[in-house]
Amino acid sequence: MMDWSPILISMKTASLSIFITFFLGLISAWAIVKIKNDSIKIFLDGVFTLPIVLPPTVVGFFLLYIFGVRGLIGKFLIDFFSVKIAFSWSATVIAAVVMSFPLMYRSARSAFEQVDSNLLDAGRTLGMSEWKIFWKVLFANSLPGIIGGGILAYARGLGEFGATAMIAGNIAGQTRTLPMAVYSEVAAGNMGEAFNYVIFIVIIAFIAIFIMDYVSIRKEKQWK
Repeated sequence: MMDWSPILISMKTASLSIFITFFLGLISAWAIVKIKNDSIKIFLDGVFTLPIVLPPTVVGFFLLYIFGVRGLIGKFLIDFFSVKIAFSWSATVIAAVVMSFPLMYRSARSAFEQVDSNLLDAGRTLGMSEWKIFWKVLFANSLPGIIGGGILAYARGLGEFGATAMIAGNIAGQTRTLPMAVYSEVAAGNMGEAFNYVIFIVIIAFIAIFIMDYVSIRKEKQWK
């Protein structure tokens, strides 16, 4: 009988991680766009993008170094709050957020930079606050790119493997996500079970691509 826990764990992980990543990505992209100093902008952009170009296991190593029982944050949380992050479900969320963040950030930044700056200046002329300009002008005109970034980030969080393996492990019923389940079943020679999990991942990925294309096509038709 198929074990549904990896599917449930992955869906919970991806859902919470995209909620966090979505707002972090928007705020970070907005902050970068507003920065005038090119050196600072390039440095921060490199930091924000780094997780997507590094091997996932390297990212997982840094996360384990930070959130492990002897890590700076991990030790603090254990000593003062008796909360252990490493090899818990929380660790799967952290890994998914870190690995999916660059996709959300770069998509949002690209969308923001394509908005005519004259629209923003017009909002300021009308006395709108920066916060209102962000939501009413910048966000509204960047929505297709933002949605696309959110979908990509969700799919990336759902399919995260390397960093999750390092910081969360492969604990059945706790941290075993879909990619970890595929790996475990293949290692155990259960190709049928692995195939079931793979099919589920492929379906989710295809739905994500379909939604992105649909949003893009609708936006192009509006422009025409």
